[in-house]
Amino acid sequence: AALDPCSAYISLNEPWRNTEHHVNASAGVPLCDSHVDGEWYRFTGMAGDAMPTFCIEENHCGTHAPIWLNGSHPHREEGVVRRQACASFNGDCCLWNASLEVKACVGGYYVYRLPRPSVCFHVYCGHFYDICDETENDSGECQCASGTTLGPDGQTCLDVNECEQGNGGCAEVCVNMKGSHRCECGVGRVLGTDRRSCQEIEGCHNNNGGCSHSCSMVQGSYRCHCPRGLVLTEDRHNCQVPVQCQPSSIEVSVPRELVGGLELFLSNSSCRGVSNGTHVNLHFSLKTCGTVVEVSGERIVATNLVTGLPRQSPGSSGDVIVRTSKLLLPVTCEFPRQYEVSDGYLPNPRDAALEMQGHSHGQFPFSLELFKSAEFSEPYRGTTPSLKLHDSLFFGVEPAERVDGLATLVESCFATPSPKADQALKYYLIKDGCISDETVKQVSSRDQLSKHYQVPVFKFVGKDNKEVFLHCRVLVCGSEDGASRCSQGCRTR
Repeated sequence: AALDPCSAYISLNEPWRNTEHHVNASAGVPLCDSHVDGEWYRFTGMAGDAMPTFCIEENHCGTHAPIWLNGSHPHREEGVVRRQACASFNGDCCLWNASLEVKACVGGYYVYRLPRPSVCFHVYCGHFYDICDETENDSGECQCASGTTLGPDGQTCLDVNECEQGNGGCAEVCVNMKGSHRCECGVGRVLGTDRRSCQEIEGCHNNNGGCSHSCSMVQGSYRCHCPRGLVLTEDRHNCQVPVQCQPSSIEVSVPRELVGGLELFLSNSSCRGVSNGTHVNLHFSLKTCGTVVEVSGERIVATNLVTGLPRQSPGSSGDVIVRTSKLLLPVTCEFPRQYEVSDGYLPNPRDAALEMQGHSHGQFPFSLELFKSAEFSEPYRGTTPSLKLHDSLFFGVEPAERVDGLATLVESCFATPSPKADQALKYYLIKDGCISDETVKQVSSRDQLSKHYQVPVFKFVGKDNKEVFLHCRVLVCGSEDGASRCSQGCRTR
């Protein structure tokens, strides 16, 4: 039987983890919860009683981007519940978010199953909640201040998350604060006079048009501009450093004039930027330098953090657009989860050789490889394989880059007599994740990204059907997600 997390947890008791701890500008590199990795934890000692359920401003809890619980703590009868965790940075209370689990325990405390943060510098915050004041009535019940409610221990006053009820009355974004809440609006809009509704920005005179940098009026409208070396994001209001997302790597190029006297490095501080005179470049793969790769919705998301610290004393020449003499640049690359790969061969019933050609599509590339033997160790490269009808065909789906934390499901594989995958005549080998031809055998592979199969060579009926093309649809999931489509495997309708 599984252990009750209320009695099998790891204590987090560091004083710097508390919400009252502010990062000093001269304290050096901030802290990071890189050692936290999906276990159950309890906040104790000087760290606090529990996680705060309200927005914590950046540069608290011993780090730049403190993590708080965006939702109320559960009651004991609810058991283990799932909540959102948010990391605050650059004025955004939930710039990053993740899912965690919480359980209320006998004794009035809470335990949390905390995932590893996606990037440094993130730290899970602890908080000391106020103790209630005893009333003078006969019941002896405690009285909590407005905006708080009595916790399960009968003496702690927990914060009430007003955003959980009707979005706090906000038209768009509701942010829970200590003892209260506030409404916010999306990019390009501002709060109305009622502080709840949102209205469109009409020009640069109103909140700089919502632009992070420069704003200019253009033919009755307005447009946001970026300093040299920066580019507008998809929202057309914020500026960012250009990021190149390659199939197996990420490249960041920061204009030197924006770096000043700072030295740039990634989450793994051994990975440092290299200057070419005009830019400081950082080039790293998806599985090095502290890059975290996760599946979020319909995307594969790779994240890292570029940090700049001064080579000289704070305030030296060139230290521009940095906060507390530091530069923090979150880097994110997104890739689609689904890919289609194809391969073709020419069957001949008179024992002629098979001609094979292959190609792949997608930004996080997979290929459909044809192998020489059941070992699946040597694919055909540059030569025409000599295979006969009724011989075994060994094929597999292979990733261009093997990244930890990801798994694949071959949703479908089918054959067609021409390269077009959308034609009417097709023969399914795999469908809905299930083998649909009993002659197909799945062979074990070396990791969760590769998939290997064996099937007798075949051809389509008809003298005009001289070729066979295989097409496979691949889905990428998180390897630790037990509820993902990849974990479900074969799914019959």
